[in-house]
Amino acid sequence: MLDREGFRPNVGIILLNAHNEVWWGKRVREHSWQFPQGGIKYGETPEQAMYRELEEEIGLRQEHVKIVGRTRDWLRYEVPDHFIKREIRGHYRGQKQIWFLLRMCARDNDVNLRLTDHPEFDAWRWHDYWVPLDVVIEFKRDVYQRALQELSRFLTWPANGGHTHERRHTARYLRQPHAPRQPAPDQPCAPEPELVLVPSKD
Repeated sequence: MLDREGFRPNVGIILLNAHNEVWWGKRVREHSWQFPQGGIKYGETPEQAMYRELEEEIGLRQEHVKIVGRTRDWLRYEVPDHFIKREIRGHYRGQKQIWFLLRMCARDNDVNLRLTDHPEFDAWRWHDYWVPLDVVIEFKRDVYQRALQELSRFLTWPANGGHTHERRHTARYLRQPHAPRQPAPDQPCAPEPELVLVPSKD
């Protein structure tokens, strides 16, 4: 389903843990990492598509997350010709996306990359909020920057300065079981503590 300009309606997902780190997935059999994303089917709202993609790609359901915010409008990126299937070149230009910022209320071991027969990711890890801008594939970088920048206004930190903690980032793999990280939320998202806004990235 393409719009008149050749862009496919799509959703992107930025999933936060309790430390405001973002979920970062490695594409199956590739060396590229990205946020979860996927197309909006005919008749779906962006929110419905987001929940479907969340479950299909990383195995989390609606009760495992809380919506923190979303982008106001579509963000577009064009896909280079060599990434486009030959039969749709000239018609398909890229993606137009609504991005959602989610808070994870579940534990790390609730993530399930093998829920479908055709998994999107074979490894994942937590990253500091802005790190994906340095490592995402070039043609998606501008959209990632605009999404992260716009949604950063919803990003909050404990007033005691908890964002200065140091953490060790370890990847989790598709065929490798993993234990939950500590501390890990084991109940639905509670109301936020006293919070202050994090400064935007320059």
